[in-house]
Amino acid sequence: MDPMFLAEVEQYDDPGPRGDIIRAMKAVGAPPPQIMHLFAYKYDITRHLEHFTQGVMRAPSPLSPGQRELIAAFTSRRNECPF
Repeated sequence: MDPMFLAEVEQYDDPGPRGDIIRAMKAVGAPPPQIMHLFAYKYDITRHLEHFTQGVMRAPSPLSPGQRELIAAFTSRRNECPF
């Protein structure tokens, strides 16, 4: 994956759970999704997006969470975005 344009964001070492996830992924050789860096860098702002996303994916709906995940994965693939 290409580096981000915001080196300060990508290099930020978050001591919290988001940083733990990034470090764990790097430890096994998996590149963390770039949005993970943004969530770790400014969680006080991005937490609203996290809550919104969880609501969309998990709240009561005619579609099961699995169906919604499948739609998200398909859309990501079509956009050439690692999911």
